[in-house]
Order: sequence, then structure tokens, then C-alpha cells
Amino acid sequence: MSGTIARIRREFFTRGRSIKDIVRDLHVSRNTVRKVIRSGATAFAYEREVQPLPKLGPWREDLDRMLTTNAGRSAREQLTPIRIYEVLRGLG
Repeated sequence: MSGTIARIRREFFTRGRSIKDIVRDLHVSRNTVRKVIRSGATAFAYEREVQPLPKLGPWREDLDRMLTTNAGRSAREQLTPIRIYEVLRGLG
């Protein structure tokens, strides 16, 4: 991200390009470009406060088991993603 910040600042201050042009070229949001230009920061620090629990956490072992047995089957006998979903939904 620090490379992107440097490019944003260079494009805006040195080359005098508009925010819209920078957004189009670098594929970042306008809010990000504005934030970089307004702040004098050369890098942003982002640290997640709480690591979210994965939604598949309680069923991960069952899912891993199903996928490993599924890999050993022929293509015709393999479970479809819909069928895997139905089995996991039946487990709770």
C-alpha cells in the first residue's frame, strides 16, 4: 500500500493530475485518494481489533472429511456442491 500512496501523492502533487484520473489509473476508491492527499502520511497502519470467527468453523472437520472422500470417487459419484451444502445443513 505504501507504493500506492507514493504514486497517488506523486500523481497529484507533482504531475497535477485530478483525483478522477488517479482513481481510474490506480483502481482505488476516490475516498482513498482523498484521504492520502489530505493527510501527510506516507503509510497507513491497519490492525484488526478482533479476529472474526470463520463461519464454517464448527463444520470444518466434517467438510474436510467429505472433500477428501469426494476426491477419491469417480466424477459421476462425487458429491455436488449443492449436495455438500445439504449434508452440512442437516448436521446443524
